[in-house]
Amino acid sequence: MKFVDVTNDIAFRKIFGNENKKIVLISFLNAVLDFKGLDAIKDVVIKNPYLLPQYSGGKTTIVDIKATDNAGNSFIVEMQVAEIKDFDKRVLYYASQSYTDQIDRGDLYPELKPTFFIAILNFNQTKNVNYISRHKILDVETGENVIRDLEFTFIELKKFTKSANELQTIIEQWLYFLKNAENLNLIPDSITDAGIINAFEQADKHNWSKDELSDYNKVFMRQQDERGRYELGMERAEKIGFEKGIEKGIEKGIEKGIEKGIEKGIEKTKIEIAKKLFEKGMDIDFILNATGFQKTELEKIFPDFFS
Repeated sequence: MKFVDVTNDIAFRKIFGNENKKIVLISFLNAVLDFKGLDAIKDVVIKNPYLLPQYSGGKTTIVDIKATDNAGNSFIVEMQVAEIKDFDKRVLYYASQSYTDQIDRGDLYPELKPTFFIAILNFNQTKNVNYISRHKILDVETGENVIRDLEFTFIELKKFTKSANELQTIIEQWLYFLKNAENLNLIPDSITDAGIINAFEQADKHNWSKDELSDYNKVFMRQQDERGRYELGMERAEKIGFEKGIEKGIEKGIEKGIEKGIEKGIEKTKIEIAKKLFEKGMDIDFILNATGFQKTELEKIFPDFFS
């Protein structure tokens, strides 16, 4: 066996968007969202991943997987390999568009069902140390979840580090598959879930047509280019930031130097004035008022006049 890179768009859609192998997506959704018992998804309808605009000239978007379950809940699953600008806004846009697409009139609000957005990320997005984080709309004081119909789950693959013999839960088996399939030649013995075994079988290159492999390779090259552009952009941004930092540092240094120079010049002038006043035998209080020195300062500068 030789498995594909599951993070490739073509591979991901082929494996999770196969209407004839819905056991894969059902297993994945139940594991990620921790749906069990009566809450567990029994069936899904896999939909066209294109989210069409609701008005002329609107933006058409595409997500990797879009599905609904037997209760009418909507699920969006997206694989994101490279970091992108305004990722949070993109997530909100996709989820809210999917949510509002359920009805076409405002008086049908009661018919709206929850939308669950799952993002599988090959980079770190959150400060959470766990590889899975769930995000809801909550009251900032009480944590109360009044607005319940939108929920976001982020899976950060770089934070998952377990080996094959350490897998204990179904979600751990899924993440191991997502992260390591392309480097394996056999399905590990620790993989016990039927949905994941089916996913491995679909990921086997021997089960792919030449056209599918061609599309897979084209997408892989495109993803590499996108990653390269992102890394190049980051390098340029860092270089610009470094250069700007140097310029700013020089400016600050000059400003500080001028300030120090002025301070030293004033200090030297005050000392010369005080010395001349001492030599003329002026009263100590007069010298203090004239120069602004404290008596202890003058004692250190002119110890001979106080001996």
